[in-house]
Amino acid sequence: MHGGDRQGIHTPAPHGLAAIAALARVAPATDITMLAETIDILAETQPLPPWHTAMSADTAWTAVAAWRAVDVWDSEQVLLIDYDGPHPHTLMAQVRKPGGLMIGKIAILEPGTAAQWDQLREVGEVPMPISQAPVADVLADLADVLRTTDITWPRNDDENFVDNRALAWSRCRDHLPDWPERDSLPEAERHRLIQQFITANNLDDEVSRSLAELFLDYGEGYIVSGPLAWSPAEVMLLLTDWLPRKAILDAAQRTALPNALRQWLTYALEQRGSDPRWIAPVVDAVDDHLREFRQAFDDDISWGPAKQIATALTDRGVDLTDRQAVDDAIRALNAERLARRLLP
Repeated sequence: MHGGDRQGIHTPAPHGLAAIAALARVAPATDITMLAETIDILAETQPLPPWHTAMSADTAWTAVAAWRAVDVWDSEQVLLIDYDGPHPHTLMAQVRKPGGLMIGKIAILEPGTAAQWDQLREVGEVPMPISQAPVADVLADLADVLRTTDITWPRNDDENFVDNRALAWSRCRDHLPDWPERDSLPEAERHRLIQQFITANNLDDEVSRSLAELFLDYGEGYIVSGPLAWSPAEVMLLLTDWLPRKAILDAAQRTALPNALRQWLTYALEQRGSDPRWIAPVVDAVDDHLREFRQAFDDDISWGPAKQIATALTDRGVDLTDRQAVDDAIRALNAERLARRLLP
C-alpha cells in the first residue's frame, strides 16, 4: 500500500462524519454524548451533512404513549409508539404470528396515527381493534419480536427495512425481556378440551378423537397465541405443510379429516368467544387448501425424516407402539440403507 493510501485511511472525510451523525440518530441514550463529542471534533475540519441539526445528536427521543392493534384471530398485531422531540413521530411495527413470530414491516409515521387508526383501516379489512398499553410493555413486545425475527427468519435486506430495524432496536433494546417459557398444556386441560369437543359434536369414535388430538398438538406446538387461536393462515399451514411433513393418517382418518377439522375450528374459536362472522373465514380455509393438502400428503418428497421412517416401519407391519420392535426395525432399516450405499 502506498504512503498516500495509508494517510487517507486516517484522514476524516465528509462521508465518515455523515455516518457518525446518522448513528447518533439511532444510538442508545448512553452513547449519544460520546457521539455528539465526536461530531463536534470532526465538524471542525469537515462539513456537516445538510440534514444534521444539533438536536439530532444530543436529544434523547422519549416515548410518550403506546398502543397495540390486534386482529380478531390474534394472528397479527400492529405496535404503535409515539415519540416527542424535535420531530414528533410514531414508530410502527407490524407483527405476524402464523408460522412463528416475525416482524413484517417497520415504518416511521406521522404523530397521532393511533388516534386515526379506525379511519386508516380500509373497508372490508379484518377488524383490528386498537387499545392503549404501557409504553414499557409495548417496547418489550417490539424487542422480543425483533430478536425472534433476527434469530429464526431469513435476513430481510430491503434497504428501508434495514434502516428502520436499526432505529427500532435503538429504541427498544433496553426493554428486551427474558426468553419466554412456553408451558405445556396440562394433561387435565387437554383431556377436558378433547372430551368437550367430542361431546359437543356427538362424536364417539376413535378416528375423530385421534384427529382432535392431532389438531390440538399443532395448536399447542405452533400457534403463538395459544392452541385454540386458529386463523385462515394457520389452517393453510396445517394442511399444506405440517400434516404432510409430520402426520401419518390411515384411510379412515383421511376421509374424516376435512369435516373433523371444520368442527374443531368452530369449537376452538367458540371457546375463545369469537364472533361467528369471523369463524366462517377460518372454516372456509379448509376447502381452500384441501386439494394442495392431498397432493402434498401423497408426495413423499415433502415428508419429514420422522414420517419417512414411521411410514417405512408401518409398511413392514411393525407395531409403532412396541418400542423394542421399533428399535429392532430401525436398526435393520439403517443396515439395509448402508448396504445399498456400499454396493458398487
